[in-house]
Amino acid sequence: MDAAGGGAMSIVGEEAARLWAELPVRVDWAAVGAQCAWAASRARSLVVVPAVRLLVFLSLAMTVMILVEKLFVCAVCLAVRALRLGPDRRYRWEPIAGAGGKDGGAAGVEESGDGGGADKYPMVLVQIPMYNEREVYKLSIGAACALEWPAERFVVQVLDDSTDPVVKDLVELECKRWMSKGVNIKYEVRGNRKGYKAGALKEGLKHDYVKDCQYIAMFDADFQPESDFLLRTIPFLTHNPEIALVQTRWKFVNSDECLLTRFQEMSLDYHFKYEQEAGSSVYSFFGFNGTAGVWRISAINDAGGWKDRTTVEDMDLAVRAMLKGWKFVYVGDIKVKSELPSTFKAYRFQQHRWSCGPANLFKKMMVEILESKKVSLWSKIHLWYDFFFVGKVAAHTVTFIYYCFAIPVSVLFPEIQIPLWGVVYIPTVITLLKALGTPSSFHLVILWVLFENVMSLHRIKAAVSGLLDAGGRVNEWVVTEKLGDANKTKPSINGSDSVQVIDIKITEPDVKLTEPLVPKLVKRRIRFWERYHCSELFVGTCIILCGVYDVFYAKKGYYIFLFLQGTAFLVAGFGYVGTLPPSTA
Repeated sequence: MDAAGGGAMSIVGEEAARLWAELPVRVDWAAVGAQCAWAASRARSLVVVPAVRLLVFLSLAMTVMILVEKLFVCAVCLAVRALRLGPDRRYRWEPIAGAGGKDGGAAGVEESGDGGGADKYPMVLVQIPMYNEREVYKLSIGAACALEWPAERFVVQVLDDSTDPVVKDLVELECKRWMSKGVNIKYEVRGNRKGYKAGALKEGLKHDYVKDCQYIAMFDADFQPESDFLLRTIPFLTHNPEIALVQTRWKFVNSDECLLTRFQEMSLDYHFKYEQEAGSSVYSFFGFNGTAGVWRISAINDAGGWKDRTTVEDMDLAVRAMLKGWKFVYVGDIKVKSELPSTFKAYRFQQHRWSCGPANLFKKMMVEILESKKVSLWSKIHLWYDFFFVGKVAAHTVTFIYYCFAIPVSVLFPEIQIPLWGVVYIPTVITLLKALGTPSSFHLVILWVLFENVMSLHRIKAAVSGLLDAGGRVNEWVVTEKLGDANKTKPSINGSDSVQVIDIKITEPDVKLTEPLVPKLVKRRIRFWERYHCSELFVGTCIILCGVYDVFYAKKGYYIFLFLQGTAFLVAGFGYVGTLPPSTA
């Protein structure tokens, strides 16, 4: 810019300053500040405080709902045990063709296997869906092939959706190995993964040899049934034509691996020992767990078969079968070994699927449930209100909204007072009732509750996305990572701090079922910043700040809980939960 242009700009600036100075209007910044403070005060009193108060009220109402549900469940289970009203008392159970008592035993099967009584055994299909299950494929296939049942009366069907060609070859080779031993085992693959597990199960039923089968025993790839599993479950179906499903209990082989697996055991033990038992005893219905159960094929067909509209195809089928009038029975005395996810990442993916899927299914079926003509009003109320709303929506919502938001935020508002029964008494009773499932872990109950509150952050996000049918993860299916014993293997480092990868040639010896599945991989060091989970860190920091405010200003006495809960979020946020997965890198 030349000198003339610069001079012109200077003249314009001076003129503008002179005109501004001559204007009669002046800005009183003190008055502006006062107005803003008044507006903020009005917004606080008219909008924020009522909103938080309403949130607290709704949270307390849902907490009471959950308390009533827990009390009812525990009362039912105590009555069932006191009166000894087990499934064998409610339904007819007799061994098939003299196969022995409820303790199983191969004697009866072997005697009938020579042609004398094998035809009295119904034809059973054993399905094992798989997806890149390198660590667990051999145990699950071996356990299924070792089931005590006439060899000509059951078929083992391995549904392999693996995308890893090495894993596919290993699984196929294992199937051929058992086939050479005389086991009727079928290795089935398909050209795509459409519908994920539901799609694989649906395709599996289309094969000609399935037409001769009456029942299907289902096991996920990390489940290992005892040899007498069919002998103890099938009689419920053969002698009670109204029963569609026999569900058994999960037993965890790695529950003592770390705190994460201990916490999962506490939650799942309550689910199986109380929720499943109560549903089976009172309503003859509960949510199918997707594995370790035996279905009547005619009931599956009557309910419309497998559908892939949600990520909980097992629950979807169970609800549709229940609406058709079929009954379910839970047999807690039969336990099937399985593996819990021991890494925080795998557990988060699993919980997203388990929280999003039921909420999405509830949205899709809420009208259908109410319009059903084949079930009683009492059953409809249980399914709509107790099973779905309280169990799958309210439980996730109140845990995060109340304990991780409403209580911390309430310390910022003296006007909001939460009654002592809502902060202490009812939460304590609910916690103690849920802890009854695993008495041996009662000393971990405080840590367990804090961790459950941390996980509620992901569960509420998943439940909301499922209810709104929004977000790209509604139908996302991430197979839960199984580690087998890989995370327990200690590599030989020979004085070096760096972890070396060992090149191992995989062979296929005829191993026992208790031996390691494949040569184990070496863990790699996880960089510190790879552990970060920003959402947990943010929530934990906010809760701790609310605790600090309570100590110095609010004086409500919530700070002990807030510091503990905030610390739990930070521990999870920094990745110090569970084990670190091995790596091939």
